[in-house]
Amino acid sequence: MSGFTNSLESIWVSFVGILPRLLGAILLIALAWVIASLVKKGVVKGLQAINFNQRLSNWGVASSVEDGNRVIDSIGKIFYYLIWLFFIPGILGQIGMGNIATPITNMFDSFLAFLPKLFGAVVILAIGYFVAKFVKELVRNLLETVNVDRFINKYTSKASNVSASDVEKQRFTIAKVLANTVFIIILIPVITMALETLAIRSISEPIVNVLNQVLAAIPNILVAVILLIAGGLIAKFVGDLLEGLLENSGIDRYSRYLNTSGSSSIRLSTIIAKIVQTVIVVFFLVEALNALNLEILNSIGIAIIAYLPSVLIGLVILGLGLFGGNALSAFIKDSTGSVMTGEIVKYILYVLAIFMTLDQLQFASTIVNTAFLFIIGGLAVAFALAFGLGGKDFAKRQLEKLDKKIEEETNKTAGTAPKTETEKTVDPSEPKQL
Repeated sequence: MSGFTNSLESIWVSFVGILPRLLGAILLIALAWVIASLVKKGVVKGLQAINFNQRLSNWGVASSVEDGNRVIDSIGKIFYYLIWLFFIPGILGQIGMGNIATPITNMFDSFLAFLPKLFGAVVILAIGYFVAKFVKELVRNLLETVNVDRFINKYTSKASNVSASDVEKQRFTIAKVLANTVFIIILIPVITMALETLAIRSISEPIVNVLNQVLAAIPNILVAVILLIAGGLIAKFVGDLLEGLLENSGIDRYSRYLNTSGSSSIRLSTIIAKIVQTVIVVFFLVEALNALNLEILNSIGIAIIAYLPSVLIGLVILGLGLFGGNALSAFIKDSTGSVMTGEIVKYILYVLAIFMTLDQLQFASTIVNTAFLFIIGGLAVAFALAFGLGGKDFAKRQLEKLDKKIEEETNKTAGTAPKTETEKTVDPSEPKQL
């Protein structure tokens, strides 16, 4: 009996010893529930008071106002459970479960230590965003005030009468593009500073390195853009000037020899001016690629410059072939009256010019040369067969005409009259008949 009494006394002593902790845990649970409920209710009511559900619907986060209310309820529940998480380590510690509460406590300590860094990064991003947006709007309004888009359109296209209303209707204008570029340039260092403030090395270091490389490349990119703009303006100016000079020189009267129909719809002055413009733009493009200091782009630029002479010579050969073919065809048609002969000569020169151009461009040189030899050989064999088998009578008549013409030219040179057909057949050793 005494043993049972001792057990009850030990249980009672243990209960009395744990009772304060148990009461403390119950009080913490009640306090956590009250505070979590109040915070949840306050968050929900506050967000509804500012019509946050309507804003969520306008931003596209929620499909409707009712869906926005559900999102607000979810936000309230998040705060509700966060409050509970803050009280759980204390509740577990009161009931003697400190080992379980230790990881949670460490997590909250780390989270609380990270909050100032997170707050600082958010503040830096917010201030940087508003500064970048302010500068963006300032640059855009400034460029639109000076009407930079109309100025650029005036010197880059012949449609110089672009109105301000037409510029406003464009989705991407020079002012908007430059303003967005300034916005991004300002945001890059801001994002770099925010990431460094977070001090998460595994995440921030790679991103910061990339952003630093982009920031270091921005001056080179700006130089490349300036070179491209300057090249376009210079090419436009030189092309228009050269086209005017060539047009006044009267070179366009030969333009009809470049058109297969014989009309002058294609102008030599325009073609030469466009070629010069293209060459100037290509040179500035290569310089812009070199300004970026990227090895692969430098290799591309060197290859373009090395291949450019072949392209220019190929264009000259092709132009001379077209010009010479049309001119020679017109001369033969006017001299002989044979349209077929003129067309044959013209297309022969076309084919020669095309094959010479392809060979100059080093475009499958072996295939091009082989194809050219096969074509020439096939035409020669076809002509020989047609002339030798199917056109013997025609060939005989043509050879007789040629022989007669050669003899006439010889007699004219010697000063004697041409022999008649009877004189050609009578043997001079035979006695003449009276």
